[in-house]
Amino acid sequence: MTKRGVRLLGVAGIVLSGMTLAGFIGGYRLNFTPSEPLGLWRIVKAERPLQIGDLVFICPPDTEPFRQARDRGYLRRGLCPGGFAPLIKTVAALPGDHVDVGADVVIDGRPLPDSKLRAFDGEGRAMAAFSGNVVPPGHLFLHSSFASSYDSRYFGPIPVKGLLGCARPVFTFDP
Repeated sequence: MTKRGVRLLGVAGIVLSGMTLAGFIGGYRLNFTPSEPLGLWRIVKAERPLQIGDLVFICPPDTEPFRQARDRGYLRRGLCPGGFAPLIKTVAALPGDHVDVGADVVIDGRPLPDSKLRAFDGEGRAMAAFSGNVVPPGHLFLHSSFASSYDSRYFGPIPVKGLLGCARPVFTFDP
């Protein structure tokens, strides 16, 4: 490769790095998981208390179950504490709501659509389900309608302190 080619690649790398950094600082994220539409999303500050149905970006806590989930490939690596990528999920239950988990999820007596639990993942490994309980203060129960989503059906309520903000689609598409 010529010196000019090397310089051109160097400049392209610097420009791409700058754009990535600007996007990260500006709250833009790419979603490559099927739990929500693929594409470009933006994290925006929650201007009001979270409500059921809000779509959020949240960092999972750095705990052994989440490390195991990452090792199994349920979660991607990213910049959250513990090296996790943020989750993009819908708030399904708030503190004080009662969650029952059986063949599917029931919240305060209302069935949660698209919440059938799987006993095994796509590679035949057993999936442990959340046992159900009241969502504690400072936590959220999160859900995705994608059948194979790794969400609170399996890991239970997640601390709200990991909340990055609400998720807004910029340019997305369903696979």
